[in-house]
Amino acid sequence: MTKTVTFYFDYGSPATYLAWTQINSIIEAANANLNMVPMLLGGVFKETGNASPASVPAKGKWMNSDLKKHAELYEVEFNSNSFFPINTLNLMRGAIAAQQMDIFEKYSKAIFTGIWIKDLNLGDILILQDYLEKNDIDSTTLFGLAQSDDIKTILIQNTKEAVMKGVFGAPTFIVDEELIFGQDRLNFLKSALKT
Repeated sequence: MTKTVTFYFDYGSPATYLAWTQINSIIEAANANLNMVPMLLGGVFKETGNASPASVPAKGKWMNSDLKKHAELYEVEFNSNSFFPINTLNLMRGAIAAQQMDIFEKYSKAIFTGIWIKDLNLGDILILQDYLEKNDIDSTTLFGLAQSDDIKTILIQNTKEAVMKGVFGAPTFIVDEELIFGQDRLNFLKSALKT
């Protein structure tokens, strides 16, 4: 039976970026389906009492080093973002709009690259719109849709649903109701797809 990985994500999470660089090969190897669900990590933190590792100086310093080691292990480019933490509200609404416009993969690649390779402040709407246009994405159409009540509601519902399912951070994967948290536990995800 074909399994589905539900991937709860927020572009503002560096660990999510690293997981995103690996997820397609994991899905293909397992002949599984992937369901990417945009959520607002800040909303998840608020509801669960969790916080970014960066809010604890010693943990933030360690995690930055750990992320770089994982990027080397995965053989992908990764840079810390000078503007972290970035307000991702517009980015996550944009993700839902991009799904509806059938340009989600293109949009996600642009956003992850802009934040975690090019060190851009994509929390700034003017920088974001200019950057999307340079990546051949119609920002006027995308953000016109992203500001609709429907998409605002979907993002709120996605975030509430994530919390109800036990999500407390990003990235989080759910396979057959098993919750797997973190880009450093991708082996657990691979195992869940084998059973």
